[in-house]
Amino acid sequence: MVDDDELFSSHRTKEDMDIHGELVPPDGLCWISVFSCLLLACSYVGSLYVWRSDLPRDHPTVIKRRFTSVLIVSALSPAFVWTWKEFTGVRPTPSLLALMGIRFEGLIPAVILPLLLTMVLFLGPLTQLAMDCPWSFLDGLRVALDPWFWSLCASDMRWLRNQVVAPLTEELVFRACMLPMLVPCAGPALAVITCPLFFGVAHFHHVIELLRFRQGTISGIFLSAVFQFSYTAVFGAYTAFIFIRTGHLIGPVMCHSFCNYMGFPAVSAALDHPHRTTVLACYLLGVGLFFLLLFPLTEPAYYSPPTPVCTLAPRLTSLCSS
Repeated sequence: MVDDDELFSSHRTKEDMDIHGELVPPDGLCWISVFSCLLLACSYVGSLYVWRSDLPRDHPTVIKRRFTSVLIVSALSPAFVWTWKEFTGVRPTPSLLALMGIRFEGLIPAVILPLLLTMVLFLGPLTQLAMDCPWSFLDGLRVALDPWFWSLCASDMRWLRNQVVAPLTEELVFRACMLPMLVPCAGPALAVITCPLFFGVAHFHHVIELLRFRQGTISGIFLSAVFQFSYTAVFGAYTAFIFIRTGHLIGPVMCHSFCNYMGFPAVSAALDHPHRTTVLACYLLGVGLFFLLLFPLTEPAYYSPPTPVCTLAPRLTSLCSS
């Protein structure tokens, strides 16, 4: 295993180190990092509302306009990280793109293993879906390999939003750009916990939509918002964990897209399922296997360690080490 001094010597100066040789974050770094993340989150959410419309969020016109907004913000988001880097004086050895998880080393396992881990977690819902699906496995395979099926998906604005644009832009902004700014002051473990808070708060804007179109009672809307904040914060911590462990953006994007497709597990439907015992057993087995495989399948050794974002950490931690 690479020791701390060898790992971080490439971006340390004498002024950056204390008497023990550990990296000392520049004064005010955490405040600057938090402010930068907050500004980036507000820019992303605010871009959704630059278009004035009386149409609901699922209307194709609204979706197309919001695509334009979030894609512009996402394209500009690396400039936030570059500006933060120049303003704070942090000088990482990896390139800006590598810090943001855009690199070729370890790409194939980064595509496969995090998605496989997430599918293990959803073993119960996947089993439930397979039991209730009227198609055979071969029928489903034929559909999945049919170009016409994918062209229909690509023409559906909601599918594009949920499976492509939202996962890509949200993971880029809320993980790939924010984690490099948070890790130097908070460390990898605390950054995994802190980063999702920006992601969860950003989803409170759905309350505006629900209130505006009177979609439920006020108490019901706010309970839904609290639930969504909790769910997205936990999910954000998971994809932040994957990003730090693998050093790749593609894994969190794939997991995000898969989770958007699956939705929140329908536990109540599982309790009423004709094969309830089998389905619930798969739910429990999936959760158990997930925690058992969480660290082995995200082993940094598979992804060309040390992962770039980990080179910004004040000291090597268990999240970054093999």
